[in-house]
Amino acid sequence: MKTGGQLIVDALVANGVRRVACVPGESYLAVLDALHDTDIDVLVCRQEGGAAMMADCWGRLTGGPGICMVTRGPGATNASAGLHIARQDSIPMILFIGQVQRDAREREAFQEVEYRRAFTEVAKWVAEIDDARRIPEFVTRAFAVATSGRPGPVVLALPEDMLTDTVETVEAKAYAPVEAHPGRRQVEELAGRLEAAERPLVILGGTRWSEESVAGFTAFAERWSLPVACSFRRQMLFDHRHPNYAGDSGIGVNPALGREIREADLVVLLGGRYSEMPSSTYSLLKVPYPQQTLVHVYPDPSELGRVYRPDLAICAAPEDFVAALDGLAPKAAPRWAARTAAMHESYLKWSTPPETGPGGVQMGPIMAWLEENTPEDTIFTNGAGNYATWVHRFHRFRRFATQAAPTSGSMGYGLPAAVAAKQLFPGREVICFAGDGCFMMHGQEFATAVRYNLPIITVVVNNGIYGTIRMHQEREYPGRVSATDLTNPDFAALARAYGGHGETVEVTEDFAPAFLRARLSGKPAIIEVKLDPEAITPTRTLSDIRSGT
Repeated sequence: MKTGGQLIVDALVANGVRRVACVPGESYLAVLDALHDTDIDVLVCRQEGGAAMMADCWGRLTGGPGICMVTRGPGATNASAGLHIARQDSIPMILFIGQVQRDAREREAFQEVEYRRAFTEVAKWVAEIDDARRIPEFVTRAFAVATSGRPGPVVLALPEDMLTDTVETVEAKAYAPVEAHPGRRQVEELAGRLEAAERPLVILGGTRWSEESVAGFTAFAERWSLPVACSFRRQMLFDHRHPNYAGDSGIGVNPALGREIREADLVVLLGGRYSEMPSSTYSLLKVPYPQQTLVHVYPDPSELGRVYRPDLAICAAPEDFVAALDGLAPKAAPRWAARTAAMHESYLKWSTPPETGPGGVQMGPIMAWLEENTPEDTIFTNGAGNYATWVHRFHRFRRFATQAAPTSGSMGYGLPAAVAAKQLFPGREVICFAGDGCFMMHGQEFATAVRYNLPIITVVVNNGIYGTIRMHQEREYPGRVSATDLTNPDFAALARAYGGHGETVEVTEDFAPAFLRARLSGKPAIIEVKLDPEAITPTRTLSDIRSGT
């Protein structure tokens, strides 16, 4: 005989859960009590959105569902930002929500929300467990749904009184991952289409990858001399210094790469949906019928043909698909090897940071210094804003599981993601990039980093404005500034107030010693970089945009 709270925790243990992010609430005290007797690490967070983003990051970097627990009503709605990120990014996550007691339902009781109506748009499955005896069934199903097909978040609501019921039920068992293997004829057809192509190109994206499948695909690309691009914020899927790497298909795509995608006669989309941002607002591939021959490999049949009608649709996860490519080799030396080499050279030029710019701080030299002075397995996290361009364009990712950033463009993600990444990989350096606006969305999770002694390094690029919105504003309504100026704290002092390490950089030369001091401090650190608002992009100033030049 066990309580519902104990059965929830038993099911988590059975499914291999090792960490949970939460903000506590009286609605699920029985679960918190049961966690007391396990080895599961519980990260107590400062806001439910941050907790959900930490769970998303764990799912993003491991492939297994990240677990988050929050209380009812405002706790759950705070967490919805993380749900939306996980949904759009196809990240496995399970959100447990304490719910009002069963006999108070449908009365608009204290903090009551009907989650099956509220969260259907941002979750793969939303359910409420009314009978504690069914907990093993519901939790095991939640793991299966979150990880199968196109991964995504699942929401389970837990009525408070259900969690204190004492019942007898079956023992929870681990979920069985659902795999989809490509057919032999499909692999043969892909080989035939590659043999016939003159200008092929592969775009990697999505989830359900592993270090082994990344290595396996790299070997396949080498055998076929294929140019390989990565989708928006999926750059960790291919070594940027590899001679086959062509660049990232994201916001502000390299014009040369955009032209190559448009002029390709065969495009292979592997693992990703190729949605609005990586496709340059659906302009690189025409909707619904691309001008290129399209091979789309994706683990969920409902996505194949939903936006782009492929010439060859293969329902398979990247890991299973890449395994089927083992040993597949061209009959003769590929005709496009020189083109692949030229595309890589174009990428290297595009990703070389500029040396100058307006103001006392130059981000180009800072990025160049980081490239030379951070390990290859450093994890970079960020949220949304123009500052992120410096990471996406000028950092050359080398290894799998080194990037955590939302394709949904959600602000505030970088700091909680960095906390989660450091808790997951304590021996690796974790660097969060954030704008001043982005940091203030979930900057309070810096306290979580301090509490758990997680020495992340956060680079706050402070230009005193909501930079992306100001950029659009100056382009569409020149000189009419409205609602985009910010007043900020002293971020270095804020770090020290939390118990961390703080640095302020006002000239470029101060960044390297500030970073080294932050690293040597052994504490969570914030390096505030005071950037001139004119330096809104690597190549254009605000004045340029305002004047239309």
